[in-house]
Amino acid sequence: MSGDSKSNLIIGLVVAGFALVLLFVWVPLDTDSGLIERVRRQVTIGDALAPSVAGLFLLIGGVILVLFERGAPDQPTLNPGNLGFIAATVLLLAISLLVMRYAGPGLVALTNLWLDAPLQYRLLRDDAPWKYVGYFLGGTLLLTGMISLVEGRLSRRAVAVAVIAVLALIAIYDLPFDDLLLPPNGDV
Repeated sequence: MSGDSKSNLIIGLVVAGFALVLLFVWVPLDTDSGLIERVRRQVTIGDALAPSVAGLFLLIGGVILVLFERGAPDQPTLNPGNLGFIAATVLLLAISLLVMRYAGPGLVALTNLWLDAPLQYRLLRDDAPWKYVGYFLGGTLLLTGMISLVEGRLSRRAVAVAVIAVLALIAIYDLPFDDLLLPPNGDV
């Protein structure tokens, strides 16, 4: 630990910068609707709401690091172990997102091997169980991997926590809304 380390300042600036790009560039260019949509007196959640809320939380966290924690005396210095952890986290995130994106269509393609009339994932992406396959597998892989990475070992408890957390997210985000597609089904 070093009192001269500026890791909180650097991390805070990077996170705040990413949040600003997310809020003012990525979300507006990647979503077709606003935060909340009103059509014929019916209010629905817009495509931009969830990523905008995430970006806002990132911005708040980055600003807190820059303003209040930049001079903290117990900041770690950057070392190869930190870089390895960051690399493992980025790799895990990339693999999990690929699983999330391709597990549903892959399962449909596998199922089509035994069917006379082939299914199309695009037509099934809002029907159970198809709509949950990618989100469940990718989310479970991501959370299990992150827990295991932090704990330094894979455990049944990590898998159980990940499964319960992903099922809870499905219950919160999918079940109450008829017109919401779980990621990445909106892009398939």
